[in-house]
Amino acid sequence: MSLWDGRFRENLDGNAFVLNASIAFDKRLAQQDVKGSIAWAAALARAGVLTKDESKRIISGLEAVGLEFKKGLFALSASDEDIHTAVERRLGELIGSLSGKLHTGRSRNDQVATDFRLWMMESQPELIGAIKGLQATLVMLAEDNLSTLMPGYTHLQRAQPVTLAHWFLSHFWALQRDRERLADLHQRVAIMPLGCGALAGTGFPIDRQALAKELGFEAPAPNSMDAISDRDFAAEFLFCTAMIGVHLSKLAENIVLFTTAEFGFFELSDAYSTGSSLMPQKKNPDLFELARGKAGTLIGLLAGAVATLKGLPSTYDKDLQEDKVPVFQAFDTLTTIMPVLARALETMTINDERMLAAIDPGMMATDLADYLVRKGIPFREAHNLVGNAVRVAAEKDLSLKDLPLDAYRLLLTGESNSEKEWQAEDVFEADLYQIFDPIKSIETKNAIGGTSPQSVKKQIKRAKSILKGE
Repeated sequence: MSLWDGRFRENLDGNAFVLNASIAFDKRLAQQDVKGSIAWAAALARAGVLTKDESKRIISGLEAVGLEFKKGLFALSASDEDIHTAVERRLGELIGSLSGKLHTGRSRNDQVATDFRLWMMESQPELIGAIKGLQATLVMLAEDNLSTLMPGYTHLQRAQPVTLAHWFLSHFWALQRDRERLADLHQRVAIMPLGCGALAGTGFPIDRQALAKELGFEAPAPNSMDAISDRDFAAEFLFCTAMIGVHLSKLAENIVLFTTAEFGFFELSDAYSTGSSLMPQKKNPDLFELARGKAGTLIGLLAGAVATLKGLPSTYDKDLQEDKVPVFQAFDTLTTIMPVLARALETMTINDERMLAAIDPGMMATDLADYLVRKGIPFREAHNLVGNAVRVAAEKDLSLKDLPLDAYRLLLTGESNSEKEWQAEDVFEADLYQIFDPIKSIETKNAIGGTSPQSVKKQIKRAKSILKGE
């Protein structure tokens, strides 16, 4: 028997029932449904709709149902359309017809919206914890690699030397923004729809302020029509998870590249690598490739959810049954993959020498321009002079470090430089070759947010404070 049989002469077609049913996925809301129902029974008693004894019996029965779910003993019935039907059906089996009073003044519309929000409020800490675990790994790796140098890239071209610690922390801060977004989302999730009925509000004197407090919400929804249809929180959650996916994809792409033979900066542990069914020599970063691929899935879940919402009129429509699956899938994907990535990073081997060898003198070209600036040359002119030096060195098949001092000075003796205020001998001096020491290069990047070990130590200190909740 369904919850709405009185209006109909015929039972719902079997295939239509299967299409209409949501028990396959909303059973995940079982504990939240029981929790909300217990609070509703208490609210009905405070409103004088139930006697204290009736409320007590209903709550006792609901607690028994909740215990069955907790112990894995709850048996679903073929007639259970959704988790609300299942809970009410089982409650009736335990306490009899009194169970029929529980739904007084309540609709499945406000019930499911409440359950869903409760689930998200209770599940967010687990997702935030998974992010925090990966962040902690990145901080640990940064501490271990304060003096490890690597080439930094823009456009996937060698750009400037950086510390590996700085590189690890670049991913920490992206994940920190993800944590902050999820934390900020809480205030919009913690708005209670319960007591809004089907759309117009409940017809009984329910104290919704007290009910919201009892369930852990910050406030009751101020408009019943909006409360029933509002799934902004689900869309926003999916945006948060999509951004996490994007950030994980960026990290994964770097690991995939840096573990290739062409780079050779890192080697993954065997425990976090896979092989080939055909080529015995292969060692593949499949877990990071999966992380990269799942970013596309997470973005698709967001796009699908927003597309569902964009054409709906006010209040409840059955389309909203599609709200939970993408949220559950996104949550499961991220809470599964982030601990694996964290452990894979912890156990990978870092090839310090290979990274150092990949730093060529040309990557200190900006340092050379800065050297000229300190001699009084405007940066734009210094940039042009160094660009000419790069071209001359390339034509001579030399590195900037190997270009003779006379060749540098010749850059300033051309006709175009005849009216300059400086002399070649005063600008390019023998000390310019110290510029090509990558250690000296990173040590100059000492401003807040820079790659110098001193600056990175401050980053690490701040990151640790964040992880401690300070």
